[in-house]
Amino acid sequence: MKTLGNVLWFILTGLWLGLSYCLLGIIWCITIIGIPFGKQCFKLARLIFWPFGKVVDDHFSKHAILNVIWIIFGGLELCIGFAIAGIFWCITILGIPFGKQCFKFAKLSLMPFGAEIKDAPKK
Repeated sequence: MKTLGNVLWFILTGLWLGLSYCLLGIIWCITIIGIPFGKQCFKLARLIFWPFGKVVDDHFSKHAILNVIWIIFGGLELCIGFAIAGIFWCITILGIPFGKQCFKFAKLSLMPFGAEIKDAPKK
């Protein structure tokens, strides 16, 4: 089921979102000051390409200053965008798993510093 969800997500949403995060990461990495932010964009892109079967372990308080800077320079807008997309995905029953992924991305897009992406535990 995880593989089917990842393939459908990649085709419907993940490809263009992941590529946009990669482009944003490259733009951030052009400057030396932006390299930590670019690394976070690449971390988000990797998760956005294949989100099913992954969980986010968050330790946001470790990097509070970087997260505040991230929020100021676009994190809030990304969070709102993913939340709205999640609401639209959840309108249909088949879209609920995709909506849940959007809500996971909304949380991660708001404060990516200190978040660790892990494989979901086997059930």
